[in-house]
Amino acid sequence: MAKAIMIQGTMSNAGKSLIVAGLCRIFKQDGYKTAPFKSQNMALNSYITSDGLEMGRAQVMQAEAAKIAPSVLMNPILLKPTNDVGSQVIVNGEVIGNMSAVDYFKYKKKLIPDILKAYQSLSDEFDIIVIEGAGSPAEINLKSEDIVNMGMAKLANAPVLIAGDIDRGGVFAQLVGTVSLLEEDERKMVKGTIINKFRGDKSILMPGLTMLEEKTNIPVVGVIPYMYIDIEDEDSLTERFQQTKKAAAIDIVVIKLPRISNFTDFNSIERIEGISVRFVEKVHELQKPDMIIIPGTKNTMGDLLWMRQNGLEAAILKAASNETIIFGVCGGYQMLGEELSDPYAVESGGDMKGMGLLPIKTVFEERKTRTRVLGSFETIDAQLSHLSDVKLKGYEIHMGVTTMLNSQVRPLTRIKEISTSQEDHFEKYKWDGAYLNNIYGSYIHGIFDEEEVTRKLILSLGIKLGLKEEDIKSVDYEEYKEKQYDALADGLRENLDMKAIYQILEEGL
Repeated sequence: MAKAIMIQGTMSNAGKSLIVAGLCRIFKQDGYKTAPFKSQNMALNSYITSDGLEMGRAQVMQAEAAKIAPSVLMNPILLKPTNDVGSQVIVNGEVIGNMSAVDYFKYKKKLIPDILKAYQSLSDEFDIIVIEGAGSPAEINLKSEDIVNMGMAKLANAPVLIAGDIDRGGVFAQLVGTVSLLEEDERKMVKGTIINKFRGDKSILMPGLTMLEEKTNIPVVGVIPYMYIDIEDEDSLTERFQQTKKAAAIDIVVIKLPRISNFTDFNSIERIEGISVRFVEKVHELQKPDMIIIPGTKNTMGDLLWMRQNGLEAAILKAASNETIIFGVCGGYQMLGEELSDPYAVESGGDMKGMGLLPIKTVFEERKTRTRVLGSFETIDAQLSHLSDVKLKGYEIHMGVTTMLNSQVRPLTRIKEISTSQEDHFEKYKWDGAYLNNIYGSYIHGIFDEEEVTRKLILSLGIKLGLKEEDIKSVDYEEYKEKQYDALADGLRENLDMKAIYQILEEGL
């Protein structure tokens, strides 16, 4: 049976996900079979596993750090918000339905057997499990039904480390207050505290650390500096959207939709020198980009209405008429069509006019498409012609079926589905996506992740600048991520008391 350690935080975005990832890499480097685990994740960034199941990308990132294949066992419950008061509920990789926050709060303890089964399966296979909490364990209004913080620690019999974010201020109050709001039996489970995102001279911090240990009677096991590590972050409070970037020689804009999903689709492009990838949500921010990407969304019709009301749709249509490349991914692809139809009220119900940039129609169906794909771009006789026949891979997660309405539009890619839902496995070739002149769309998440795809995309965009292929300093994205995980592990080793952490693991509770 695996040994376990749990990372909780004083608040959301305290750095739990990255600490878990870093520990997974450290334990792997030290020779242990290690897996991440988060009983319940709320996120719009999701992933399809090799067996066609859906899970949160944060645990995929942590699995990569541990150098293991991601499994839905690492994230048995995924909540994908559909609006401010409700979410699609995914259990063991399968959609069980939409629930309001109130209904899910009443229901979630029924999922404890699923959590325990997933955790036990991992425990049987691995040496160490690094568990991640969510938000704060001191949310007193949520404690009675908790299945992700101290409730999970009790289920797994896992010692807890609590991380506080000093960068946002008040870290000592965060940590002392969090510990004081725990029940007595919960406080005994906390074996260490961590101060995260520290900038400055640690010697100035020492009196505070001494007082923190005195007030909590819990040792401080590390002060982690603010590390500039480029690893996928949780979508709820990502700092990527707050970054202000100037347009570069080649400027790519991603529309920051209210329910944007899988914005990690564009991470690989951001790595290329001389390229700007800007997330925008207002017309004046758009400027004159070389390419506009409309990304995935958990609410296609609602987010299209949002663009229609704030003027972004009109601005994109104008840019399209001026031959700017418009590329829609998943929900963004659906928006590009002439009509959206929702007969089963999967989203809002009813019919809605699309942007009219592609002669396609999308009908939302009750069953979700979940599949990994391999394939290549078709021969493209338009602006992105350099992508012709380039190989790609990725995955599909969507509720809609899209059909072409006339022969003007052409399929964008030819793909082989390599997995689907558990009850219906098959392999077949099909066409995905569509293009017409400067308008492109695809259901494939991760379509830009392959190095050759990003190279050819940038080459197509840079033709007007006289760009040549040898001028493009592309990046092997997988190799890049590996270096980032190693740098994260190095930073944690240097600033955490790993001897104490191994002792906590050994002693347990």
